[in-house]
Amino acid sequence: MTTPALQVEKLSKSFRAIQALDEVSMSLHRGRVTALLGDNGAGKSTLVKCLAGVYQPDSGTISIDGTNHRIATPDMAQSLGIETVHQNLSLIDTLDVSENLFLNREQTRGGWIGARLGVLNRGRMRSECRTALAHLEIKIPSLRQPVGLLSGGQRQAIAIGRAVAWSRHIVLLDEPAAALGVEQTSRVLDLIRRLRDSGIAVLLITHNMDRVTEVCDDAVILRRGKKTAKVEVDEVTTADLVGFITGAKTTV
Repeated sequence: MTTPALQVEKLSKSFRAIQALDEVSMSLHRGRVTALLGDNGAGKSTLVKCLAGVYQPDSGTISIDGTNHRIATPDMAQSLGIETVHQNLSLIDTLDVSENLFLNREQTRGGWIGARLGVLNRGRMRSECRTALAHLEIKIPSLRQPVGLLSGGQRQAIAIGRAVAWSRHIVLLDEPAAALGVEQTSRVLDLIRRLRDSGIAVLLITHNMDRVTEVCDDAVILRRGKKTAKVEVDEVTTADLVGFITGAKTTV
């Protein structure tokens, strides 16, 4: 198999007496969706935050395309091509669609003077936003509309679209379809398939086993901070996955 887009080796992280991660190893490959499964408190969010530069692991290594990196900040994670969509989406309701897509990456006009004054090139931002959303077949009625007025599915799509627009090849999704209706969830799953088909390595945190079997190629299961299984989804049943999560099952 080719070099993983992202490789984690024996990653550990504790919070005083609580061992949130205990020598967890896993890999993400381009063009594949990997589910990260586990009960509440299993260590899923801690692992994602280590990859996203929010937390610093106590030990272990993280490599991108075969090169080890210390991901000290979220900005560093983004510079390495890692984009994360958190459950809260990190959207600003009062800004419009293109302003949210370019949040903290705003394009300016007027040379260095315009850049220092913060004069936004809104026309260029909207044009590139339209292109990025069209690539993923995301349909938004108006890019000038504040995102606070959009549906939950549209907001989720914008958050994913922003991640894809800036990611080189790794996207981490934390419960991207939480609290969405059936139709909106279906659209989000379609987006995940498009990410995979475009060659991006995707990590998906979810508690919904149906979503795992629909869009995921692999599954990594954490239990009490340890990795207990790594399986190919088409080789196991939903009952197997639930068994790994609860500890009732330890082998395929």
